[in-house]
Amino acid sequence: MNTLIRTAVLLSALMPAVAGANDETFDQLAKDYVAEFPALHPVSATLLGDHRFDDRLDEINEQSRRDEVDFCKKYLARLAKIPRNELSRDRQVDAELLAQQLHATIWQIERLKEWSSNPLVYTGLAGDAVYGLVAREFAPEAERLKHAATRLEAFPRLLGQVREALQPNRVPKIHAETAVKQNRGVLNIIEQMIEPRAEALGDADRQRLTAAIKTARRAIDEHQQWLEDELLPHAAGEFRLGRELFDEKLAVTFNSRLSRDEIRQRAETDLVRVRQRMWDIAREVYAKRNPYTRFPKEPSEAYRQAIIRAALEMAYADRPAPDQVVETARQALERCTQFVREKDLVTVPPDPVEIIIMPEFRRGVALAYCDAPGPLDVGQKTFYAVAPLPDDWTKPQINSFLREYNERSIYDLTVHEAMPGHFLQLAIANRYPSTLRAVLASGVFIEGWAVYTEQLMADQGLLDGDPLMRLIALKWYLRSIGNALIDQAIHVEGMQREEAMKLMIESTFQEEREAAAKWVRAQLTSTQLSTYFVGYQEHRDLRAEAERRWGGDFSLKRYHDGVLSFGSPPVRFARALLFDLEIPTADE
Repeated sequence: MNTLIRTAVLLSALMPAVAGANDETFDQLAKDYVAEFPALHPVSATLLGDHRFDDRLDEINEQSRRDEVDFCKKYLARLAKIPRNELSRDRQVDAELLAQQLHATIWQIERLKEWSSNPLVYTGLAGDAVYGLVAREFAPEAERLKHAATRLEAFPRLLGQVREALQPNRVPKIHAETAVKQNRGVLNIIEQMIEPRAEALGDADRQRLTAAIKTARRAIDEHQQWLEDELLPHAAGEFRLGRELFDEKLAVTFNSRLSRDEIRQRAETDLVRVRQRMWDIAREVYAKRNPYTRFPKEPSEAYRQAIIRAALEMAYADRPAPDQVVETARQALERCTQFVREKDLVTVPPDPVEIIIMPEFRRGVALAYCDAPGPLDVGQKTFYAVAPLPDDWTKPQINSFLREYNERSIYDLTVHEAMPGHFLQLAIANRYPSTLRAVLASGVFIEGWAVYTEQLMADQGLLDGDPLMRLIALKWYLRSIGNALIDQAIHVEGMQREEAMKLMIESTFQEEREAAAKWVRAQLTSTQLSTYFVGYQEHRDLRAEAERRWGGDFSLKRYHDGVLSFGSPPVRFARALLFDLEIPTADE
């Protein structure tokens, strides 16, 4: 079965049953959208699991941007003709999500304009163009390698268009510096994942692939020289988003009822609450280790800080060797999966997951990520990627990193990225009967669920109820709180590095290497660091409401299976579906 027919079959099989004339009209619109929008971004289409465009590369020019805006306006016009309140409930949600996505895309192109200021968009695009074809076995290897050759042949055109699009006076220095480090990462993919497989091709195709690799190498080298000699010296953009754009981006991309001020207020309140819980646990652990200690009735903040740090030091003592971080994550994944099943916390899907070394072109932003297959590649392998320690780090830097990512922290990280966090949630979401819903996944829902599971697993007694595991999990939640605080403080209020480092190191107990990396990440991104805290707040509120509504009928598995059964919509839509409430609109 060719890829075009296979995709059509998948789409028709996944669409919900028709319930009426308006539902039928919307279903056709949704089917058309899912079939048409991947052509605008072939590399993303590959990652989505739509392989009709595997032999194409994105166009980066003014015409392609106009085409995308026109595409969005066309679908907004079609949506406007469908009475929203006459759709079935599930379709009402999908219609709201599609409208929000279309408006967000127009805003990003016409207002935010990252296409002219963020070179990391393009280093990721170039890497994914090749990586997405060879990382998963969705088609015969020879077919995927032929498509890789076609894309590699187009690298000179792609990177030339990138240089035309980027405006050095708009590019922040930190973005240029990171792009310089990331650009050559695609060569590692070619060397490690393409060249060793070339023998799968016949002579003619192999020769073509070899030539395409040479072409891509020259194009990447030329682009590297431009990044170093032209972009970096002239990069003069402001990395801070500013109040107006930050607030717009929150509203456009989060689909949450929490404003920036409400996020800050909640974060400041939770900072106090969580530090109190950490003090309670730390005092218990410290007293067990030092039984003759007498704690003051009203300890000062400095005293509390010292005791919490002392307890954290006990956890930091158990840390992996520098070359054993990935192996420790593998062991953690096995144990976390067993724990979820023993506790019967949620239904575990049968999909495979593999821990890998993070590809070089994706390094420099976060230590780890979950790379799930697209909704049209259901059942394909999920990758839990972990970055190796940089070769140029000093011993103090390595020690700082391993203190932060001690063995219990790696368990917490594994919960977040894999079980029962991103891997499990996305594997379930990709099976939702509306492909459109899967395509329009909410990052706030996804990240919030992962943070929620960190607290869930610790509260349920991961590692045999170890109090230090609970302490580390709370520390990690403090990181989410700190993320939200520095995100808006940096981009809206002008927070400087020293102030941000103090908040992260003193208030949320992060090690210097983690805090330094987070300072870089906060400059490279905006609002994304808030997704963890906002999403967790919404998931926590939703579970509390379920406990109140269901009373004695509440169980963790019933709740978790229920809330995950709707895909990955913004939490307010999951709430409406879970409790059979009126579907909210964009103005509610």
